Amino acid sequence: MRYMRQNKIIEIIENNDVDTQDKLASMLKDEGFEVTQATISRDIKELQLVKALSPDGKYRYTVNRSNDLPLKERFEKILKHTVVSIESAENIIVIKTLSGCGNAAGEAVDTSGIAHIVGTIAGDNTLFVAVDQKANVPAIIQEFNRILKGSD
Repeated sequence: MRYMRQNKIIEIIENNDVDTQDKLASMLKDEGFEVTQATISRDIKELQLVKALSPDGKYRYTVNRSNDLPLKERFEKILKHTVVSIESAENIIVIKTLSGCGNAAGEAVDTSGIAHIVGTIAGDNTLFVAVDQKANVPAIIQEFNRILKGSD
């Protein structure tokens, strides 16, 4: 449930101007997630969300894309807890996740810095990872499997 909620938080802040925890809690409630202020604070910390200045001059929550933060930890944790299977087709890696976790896994892959990944497309429980060349797919799958086998 935590990863589904955190996935929804990422989706909400990427599609809406969210400037307070109360507003985020209200929007989560509208999506069927009953949360406390403590849960919201913990999720914000775990997701490493920050407030950034938006084009209209107001601060709002956003995913921190800074290279200074330990995103590798977050990436590995999300993948370990949400991935169901990994397959490939030519230069596309297809990752099946728990229901509701495709976007969170996609964000994790997008921020991972793994070489040769061109981009991702995420659905509810499926993530397509586009790789620059078919020859690089086995090494990327090997990296994903290394992460999945790692210890908590």
